[in-house]
Formats: sequence, structure tokens, C-alpha cells
Amino acid sequence: METVFIADDEQAIRDGLKCIVDWEACGFSICGEAGNGEDALKGLLEQNPSLALLDVRMPKMMGTEVIRRARAAGYTGKCIILSGYSDFTYAQEAIENGVSFYITKPLDEDELSAAVQKIREELSARKAQSTHLNSLKEKAAEMILKDLVNGSAASLSEEELELLLLKEDSYQIAISESFRRDQESPYGLSDLLKVSKGKNRCFEVFREGSREVVLFKGSYGQRRLADILEHYDEETQEGSALGGLFLTYGCPVADPRDIPVSYAQARKLMDRRFFCPMDQHYMGYEELPDENQVPDGAPDHSLISLYGEQLKNYIQIYNHQQVADTLQSIKDYLSDTTGDIASIKMFLMDLYWQVKENIIRTYPTTQIDFPSPSYCMQSINHSHYLYEIILFLSEQANLIMDATGNPNRDTILDEVLYYIDNNFTTNIKLESLAPLFGYNSAYLGKIFHKAMGKSFNTYVDIKRIEASKKMLEETDMKVYEISDLIGYKNVDYFHKKFKKYVGKSPAEYRKSPEES
Repeated sequence: METVFIADDEQAIRDGLKCIVDWEACGFSICGEAGNGEDALKGLLEQNPSLALLDVRMPKMMGTEVIRRARAAGYTGKCIILSGYSDFTYAQEAIENGVSFYITKPLDEDELSAAVQKIREELSARKAQSTHLNSLKEKAAEMILKDLVNGSAASLSEEELELLLLKEDSYQIAISESFRRDQESPYGLSDLLKVSKGKNRCFEVFREGSREVVLFKGSYGQRRLADILEHYDEETQEGSALGGLFLTYGCPVADPRDIPVSYAQARKLMDRRFFCPMDQHYMGYEELPDENQVPDGAPDHSLISLYGEQLKNYIQIYNHQQVADTLQSIKDYLSDTTGDIASIKMFLMDLYWQVKENIIRTYPTTQIDFPSPSYCMQSINHSHYLYEIILFLSEQANLIMDATGNPNRDTILDEVLYYIDNNFTTNIKLESLAPLFGYNSAYLGKIFHKAMGKSFNTYVDIKRIEASKKMLEETDMKVYEISDLIGYKNVDYFHKKFKKYVGKSPAEYRKSPEES
């Protein structure tokens, strides 16, 4: 609804103006009134009404002077001057200051209503035109942005740069999509950014199918991206807006014409989402493999025999730890290849068949409840992540070991402890560790707590804190460097954990470790 501001030095006239026109039917609401020129000018500048009704003669300032000063200060609304004088000088001054109507008193109700209706139509037409122009601008900006990030805009004019406000000192691309591959997120990355966008256009956005491409602009835009990544580092909760998204980001660039470099990195990372560990919500350009140091193309199928033989041997001796280590080696190798996902899945499928055939030949009389070939193919081909396939292979290894022998529970616990002691600096979680040893996470957690007198997470935290204490005592590394090395990617989180177990901050401990 449009707004109207009424100014007249007589209260009775102001009250009459409120009633003489059916403002609501005309699409207006009264936002304020004034009894003198100074208050009228203040009201126009503060309320910015769509329409101002101003009496010519008011105390402290004439109505024509009010509209003149308001225009000079940027007021662009419509104006009707009401006057008891038909003097041409007043009318001419009103016209010069963009007054739509000059109506003399006593007011004719029909004349005023017709003037208000005419202004309402002009405002509607102007708003429609503005909306149309803004829509055209947005579409043009989106097309330019798409051309820019895809590298097909050979050169950008100053006008095009201005349209996208590409006058910053840095730019960075992020791409987001739903975290769950089987359902769409109700939020996009831009939805979370818009609440703080305000007048500072720190980002531009367009969609590519189910993905959203966001261009962050300037240092403020990069801080907004950093804030989002920090939320993820602080263990994003399932069901939260951020928890429904997965995003990748490319490197920051200084020249807008280098934006395709950042975009290509973010897109390549999104294509490599298959290699993410469980519950990872983002990947950055820092995680891109060095193509000069990794195998080129599809995985080397000659390695299938090597890995297959290793797995068969470790399964035969019921060595869960060595099976887990071998599967981790396979995962690391495949994560460093540049082959497509289909070739990697084929590699793992062939590996599984070879291990299965070797086991059948080794234990021809043992009944092993292997899943059907179609189920195995479906499990591997329909997996969204590499870790899911590795877990499937681990489950199959444990199935074989359960069928061919009876490993001791204490031995399993020793292997779990050995694994933690050698891997606590990584993003180690009970949920992903338990299947490697043939248990669900809840059951293994109970066994662990009963045997060790503390929870799995507490044990891992203590391992990390003890390692950090040694580094604080024996090295000059920065606290944030130590935090990263021992497995805490968020240094503030490391501070909280260290103080919880040691009773003082890392910096305080470094100064007086003997008092702890």
C-alpha cells in the first residue's frame, strides 16, 4: 500500500482531508501529518511518503519551500499543493518542483479524489515499470554472470562490470547443493546470506540445475563465506539450515576476469564429492589433488591382484586392523586418482569379486552367506560416496571372518585401541570406525566404555590433548598449528577441550607446564 503525508496549519482541515478522500479505497494509508512547514519537511524526509498534501501558507516555511527543499534532499514522491490563492507565481513554483496538482481552496471533493486517483495510477505504472526494469536488470546480470564464470565472456565493458558491481579487490566462487542426495534442501546458500546482505551487495547468485553458484565479492563477502565454514567446523547440527547443504569453494582472485579459475575449482570439487568422508559438509580448493603428482586417468587395474591378495591373507588370519588399514590404503589411492567415478566403482567391483573367489577356493567346504551378485553390484553402483563402498567391503570381510573363525573380543578391543593411537589426528568417529571391526557403533561404544572406563570420544580427546601438551613443551609451533595437527580444525574448540582436561589454556600451559 502507498502512503500519504498531510500538512496544513489548521487541525480542522487536516482532519477533513483524512475523511474527504477514501484513502484506503485509493490504495493509501496515512503515515503522518504536520501543522507547520518545518515539521512537514522533517516528516517528508523521515517517512518518505508516496504522496504529500501540502498547504501553501504554513508557519515557519511555505509549502512550496518545503517541497523544494525535500526535492533537493532526494525526496521523489508525488505532491499535491493546496492553496487559498490562485496566484500564478505559487503555481509556477510548484510546477518547477515537480508538484502533480495545484488545487485551490475551498476544496472540491471530486477534484481532490480525482487527483489522488490519477496519482495512484501513476505510482502503480511507475512501480510496474520499475519492477520490469529490475527484472530485466537481474536477468541481464545473471546472463553476464553465467558467461563470466564459464569463461565465455571474452571481455567485459565498464557498464557490465557496474551492473554486477564488480569493482572489488577480490572475488571467490562457492557452489552449494543439497547435502542429502535423495532429497532437496528447503534452503539455498543465498537464502542464508540474504538476511545480512542489506545495502552491501557482497554476493551474486545463479542456479545450475540443482546447484546454486554464489560469487562472493570483496573482503566482506569473503568474511561471510568464512563465517559459514566456521559454523560447519563447530559441528553443524542435523536439521539446521546449514546442515541441509553441501558446498565447495574455489580460490579467491583479484581480477573479475579470473573468476572462472575459482569457479572451475569449486565445480571440480563438487564433482569430487564422492571422495568425502562421512558427514563432511564442505570442500575447499586446498583439497584439490596436485595433478602433477597423482596418477592420471582411471585406477590401475593391475593393483587389484595386489590388494586382493593382501585382503585375502588378512581375512584368513582374522586381522581386522590389517584389513582396515588395507581398505584405507585403497581409499587413499583412489582418492588421489583423476579417474571418473564409474571407473573407480568398476575397480572396486572387480576387487570384491577377486577376494570372494579367492576365499571360496580357500574354504570350499565352508558355508559363507555371500550376498547375491545383483545386490553387490547395486550396493556399489548406487553408492554416493567412496566411504560407503569401503564400509560395504569391510562388512563383507567381517562376514567372511565370522564364517571362517571366532576372533576374541579382547583382541578386537586391542585392535581398536591400536587404530585410535595411530589415527587420532584424523577426523576419527566411532560411527565410521565401528563397521571396520564388524560392530555397530552403539555396541562397540558400550564395550569400549566398559573396558576403558571412559567413552570413545573422551579417550580420543585425551590422546589429542596429551599429544598437544608434548608439542607445547617441545616445539615453538603456534597454537593453531598444533590444533590442526592433532585433529581439531577449529582452534577455539581446541582451547575449550584443552582447558577442560588440563585446567588452563594452551598458552598458560606453555609458560608453566610443570604446574599442571
